[in-house]
Amino acid sequence: TMGNWLVNHWFSAAVLAAWLGINIFLFTYYFLFFDRDERYFYTRAILGSALAWARASAKCLNFNSMLILLPVCRNLLSFLRGTCSCCRRTLRKQLDHNLTFHKLVAYALALFTAVHTIAHLFNLERYNHSQQATDGSLPAVLSKLHLQGGGKWLNPIHSNQTTVEYVAFTTIPGLTGVIITLALILMVTSSTEFIRRNYFEVFWYTHHLFLIYFAGLVIHGIAGLVRGQTEESMEEVHPYRCAQYLTRKDEDCSHNCCKDPEFGSIPAESWKWVLAPLILYTFERILRVWRARQKVVVTKVVMHPARVLELQMQKKGFRMEVGQYIFVNCPAISLLEWHPFTLTSAPEEDFFSIHIRAAGDWTERLIDTFQQQKTEMPRIEVDGPFGTASEDVFQYEVAMLVGAGIGVTPFASILKSIWYKFQQADQTLKTKKIYFYWLCRDTGAFAWFNDLLASLEQKMVESGKADFLTYRLFLTGWDTSIANNVALRFDTAMDTVTGLRHKTIFGRPMWNSEFAAVAAAHPRSVVGVFLCGPGALAKSLQKSCHQHSSLDPRKVKFYFNKENF
Repeated sequence: TMGNWLVNHWFSAAVLAAWLGINIFLFTYYFLFFDRDERYFYTRAILGSALAWARASAKCLNFNSMLILLPVCRNLLSFLRGTCSCCRRTLRKQLDHNLTFHKLVAYALALFTAVHTIAHLFNLERYNHSQQATDGSLPAVLSKLHLQGGGKWLNPIHSNQTTVEYVAFTTIPGLTGVIITLALILMVTSSTEFIRRNYFEVFWYTHHLFLIYFAGLVIHGIAGLVRGQTEESMEEVHPYRCAQYLTRKDEDCSHNCCKDPEFGSIPAESWKWVLAPLILYTFERILRVWRARQKVVVTKVVMHPARVLELQMQKKGFRMEVGQYIFVNCPAISLLEWHPFTLTSAPEEDFFSIHIRAAGDWTERLIDTFQQQKTEMPRIEVDGPFGTASEDVFQYEVAMLVGAGIGVTPFASILKSIWYKFQQADQTLKTKKIYFYWLCRDTGAFAWFNDLLASLEQKMVESGKADFLTYRLFLTGWDTSIANNVALRFDTAMDTVTGLRHKTIFGRPMWNSEFAAVAAAHPRSVVGVFLCGPGALAKSLQKSCHQHSSLDPRKVKFYFNKENF
């Protein structure tokens, strides 16, 4: 399976290896540079190795700050996806790991921020200690150079009363450092799965602190508090030759005495790293605003049970593929908030649709707004579609589709599209049989999808293709009232929970027996297994694919595909 993973994800693996390699190289190179370079001989006399730790982590922070915005330039990714449409689908699909890479870079930023901050706390402590020292040691002498005037200082602390808090809140690097770190902490903590799912608004607004982060980053190094010896001073008074005389100033010295060394600041360079991505991202936002201004007509509004709202829309020039998603904004609720929704319509339909369930303030208000509007529809803005099409489903003669909970949404589009292709005898469709499994906790969520399955089932029966789709609905959470209802009506042809011909099964699927049954029914087929659901389920399905695939190349093979919607 590791071999399979590498074949399918070689591009991701290469990007990851390159990213790790560059981080390691930058850190090592600059660590050794600041730890050994002669220009920082005197700086190290005060700070020790904490100088190298601070500077090396700063380089890595700049590098990762340059990368962090690129994976969230959705239109840039769509453009890349379009230009490499001739590339293999596996390569295009890797672009869908954009958010995984974005998170990875964010964790690296958090790590290097911690290293940088701790190193600078040590530096401040050492600067302070050297400023207060009166023992005539090299750090003490270097810390008194500012008394001679002429900008000769090396130690930025010129007073004996300075505290870490004072430096943190009164100097440019201190204040911007605190602000950047707070912004980063808020962005990282508010982007956990729990908050994104339940309080999307919190995530959305705190993530816009990135503007403060970048502003702070650009200003952060401007004061140049960490200094090194200037080139001219190095030629005139090289530390290896002259350092000894600094501590022996009072002794009588004749011709071989050295002048005092002179120091210059390390120029601020964060802006060089982040300028290009910031310009790119600005264009991205302008493009989003322009695209969002294009008129969207809401052609139909359907209110399903369990507070699920279906919107059917039309927009000039809108072309979708199965498995894609759009971002939706409703100015009547919020001008700034955009929320992602998987498309539930098929490309063959003359509209595109989404299903919105009540999950948080914004969705609640959107559903209320549409329920209250009797005459005029609220205005909707749409950006997209985004994401790679899930067209792999059409490449297998037998497909096992597994949707867990809300992960069933993309299969609405896929099942409809397969049915249209099947009816039109589309040559691109190789599928002859579909097994569909839906795992769900409560019956309420079945309702809208249930209608879709019922209408598909009806159409298949009418055209004599009833056996094209076999589906099983697994109810993983159920109470006694459902159990009693089932017991009363067990002999009815229709299912009591969903009203469909195929009965609902209570509990979780026994994957071994499901796979064995499919293998027995299609002994010579290649079966594509598709999941949209949690990671734990992915592991058990992958295991089953492995166990039930025959070693004989002429016999049944199961291929696992996990979709990232």
